Amino acid sequence: YYTMLKPTFAKEVYMERRARLQKTMGSGLLLFLGNTIASYNYPDNNYMFRQDSTFLYLFGLDYEDLAAVIDVDNNRTIIFGDELTIDDIIWTGVQPTLAEKSEAVGVTETRPMAELQKYIDQAVAQQQKVHFVPPYRGHTIMWLRELLGKEAQPSLDLIYALADMRNHKAPEEIAEIAKAIDITVDMHETAIRMVRPGVTEKDIAAAVCEVAQRKGYYLSFPTIATNHGETLHNHGYIHTLQDGDMLLLDAGAETEMHYAGDCTTTMPVGRDYTQRQKEVYEILYRTYEEATRMIRPGITYRECHVRAWANIAEGLKGLGLMQGDPMEAAEAGAVAMFMPHGLGHMMGLDVHDMENYGEVHVGYPRGAEKDPRFGFRSLRLGRTLEPGFVFTVEPGIYFIPDLIDQWKAAGKFKEFICYDKLEAFKDFGGMRNEEDWLITSDGASRIGRKKPNSMAEIVAMKG
Repeated sequence: YYTMLKPTFAKEVYMERRARLQKTMGSGLLLFLGNTIASYNYPDNNYMFRQDSTFLYLFGLDYEDLAAVIDVDNNRTIIFGDELTIDDIIWTGVQPTLAEKSEAVGVTETRPMAELQKYIDQAVAQQQKVHFVPPYRGHTIMWLRELLGKEAQPSLDLIYALADMRNHKAPEEIAEIAKAIDITVDMHETAIRMVRPGVTEKDIAAAVCEVAQRKGYYLSFPTIATNHGETLHNHGYIHTLQDGDMLLLDAGAETEMHYAGDCTTTMPVGRDYTQRQKEVYEILYRTYEEATRMIRPGITYRECHVRAWANIAEGLKGLGLMQGDPMEAAEAGAVAMFMPHGLGHMMGLDVHDMENYGEVHVGYPRGAEKDPRFGFRSLRLGRTLEPGFVFTVEPGIYFIPDLIDQWKAAGKFKEFICYDKLEAFKDFGGMRNEEDWLITSDGASRIGRKKPNSMAEIVAMKG
C-alpha cells in the first residue's frame, strides 16, 4: 500500500507558475535545491523536515533530498532525486515513486540525483547562466559550492522575478492562508480563556501548540508567550503569571501545505487591564484601527508606518510622555523609542515571506534601499501596496528600560520625549496587536476569522 501523496494544489497551478517564471527570465538555467533532513543532536535524531518555500511554490513537493531545474533555453523542467532503498522503506514504509510525485505537479522528466552535477556542468560549458536564490542552510550553501564553485552568486533577476510572483497571492493561496489564520485565531482565543494568575508562560505556549497540532498543522514560528512584552522576541517561558501582568502572545499556525498565519494579542492576566494599561492599550487599538483603514492599493506601507508612529506619539503626548508635533516626531524617528519595529511584513509560505531573498528585495521596489535609521531599518515592508499583497498589521507600544536609559543619557530626541515622566513606565512592559490583511482591487480585507482585538472583546472572552 502506498503512503498517500502529500497535499498539493492542482498540477496546473505549478505548471502555470513555472511557465510564467520561464517567460519572465527569458533564458538561462534556473536551479532549485530542496531541503534535506537536518540532524538535531546525532544523525538519526532529526529536526522536523521543512521543505524550502521556493521549491514548494514552484514544485509543490514536500519531500526531502530533491532538486530541480527549469532549463529555459531548452524548454525542459527536470526533478532530480533518488528512489527509496529497502533500508529506507523499513523505517518509512513504501512511498510514492519519484515519477508519481513529479507527475502530481505536472513534471514528466525525472533523473537520479547523481546526474544533477553533469547537467549543470554541461550548461556551464555551453555558457548558460545558472540562476539560483540565496541559500540559508549550511547544507545548501555547501551543495551550491560543490555544484557551481564558491564564487557563484545568487541571481538578482531570479530573486525579483520570484518575489513579484509570490508577493501577489492567487485565490488558492489566499484560501490556504485563511485556513492557517482561522486556526491561529483559535490558538489566541484558547490563551485568552486560560490566562489567569498562577498559570505559567509554558502552560500557554503548550496549549496553543496543541491547538495547531490537533488540526494536523505546524507552528509557523516559535511561539512568543511572555509577560515581558518589551522584549520583542521573548521565548523563555520562565515566568508564572501574576495579577496585574499582561501576557503578550505572538503565535501562528502553518497549514499542511505550509502557508502561515501570524497574530498577536496582549491580554490581561487578571480579570481586566489596570487603569494604566487601559490608557496605553487605547492608544494601541486606535493606531491599529486607523492603520487598517489606511491600507489600500497605491499607498506605500512606509506612509502607513509613519502615520502609526504619529498616532502613537499623539496618544503618548496625552499621557505626558511625549511633546511637540506628533508627525515631526514620527518622521524624525523619535517614536522608535516606543515601537522599534516595522508596522508589518509580507506573509505567505514563510511567515516573513521570502526573507531569505533579502528583505529589501521583497518589501521595497527594485533598486531601493532601506532607511538605515533606528526603527526605520526594521520596516520590512515599505513599498507601494498592490492587489494580492498579504501582510501583517502589527503596531506595538513598548517601554524598554535599556533603550530608555541609553537615549536619555545621550539626550536623544529630548525635544519630543519627556524622559522624566517616562521613568515611571520602565516597569510597564509592552503590548502589540496583530492581524493579517489582503489588499484588494479597491481597498483591503482581513483574512480569516477576526480575533478579539479591543479591550472589551478580550475581557469578555475571559469570562
